[in-house]
Amino acid sequence: MDRDESPITLQESEVEFDAIRAQGKGGQNVNKVSNAIHLRFDIRASSLPGEIKTRLLGMTDHRINADGVVVIKAQTHRSLEKNREEALARLRGLIAAASFVPRPRRATKATRGSKERRLSGKIRRGRVKALRGRVDE
Repeated sequence: MDRDESPITLQESEVEFDAIRAQGKGGQNVNKVSNAIHLRFDIRASSLPGEIKTRLLGMTDHRINADGVVVIKAQTHRSLEKNREEALARLRGLIAAASFVPRPRRATKATRGSKERRLSGKIRRGRVKALRGRVDE
């Protein structure tokens, strides 16, 4: 399964959209039309499974504030609907990243050969550095 494709479905009622004016260039149009989107998603009040909520709240992402609300601003497109789709896609990507569970690492020992190679490399490097001293005539 891809990280972008999450089996979790979002309910439209849990996501709040606010149309705001976009920043940046756009001429006179930027001052008249609200094409940017602020998406708000409350993690604690959502219908996501508990382990995904916990992982989302534990993430160190600047889009998740201290209250457990995801705030995403989308303003790259000139269309309000495209910005809305982009914000939803980013939210789905964030949830997919939280739903990905890494395999637990099994501790292993370094082999004898790898230890010997490491030590011989250190000895060789030390000899090279020892030859860098001041030359006495």
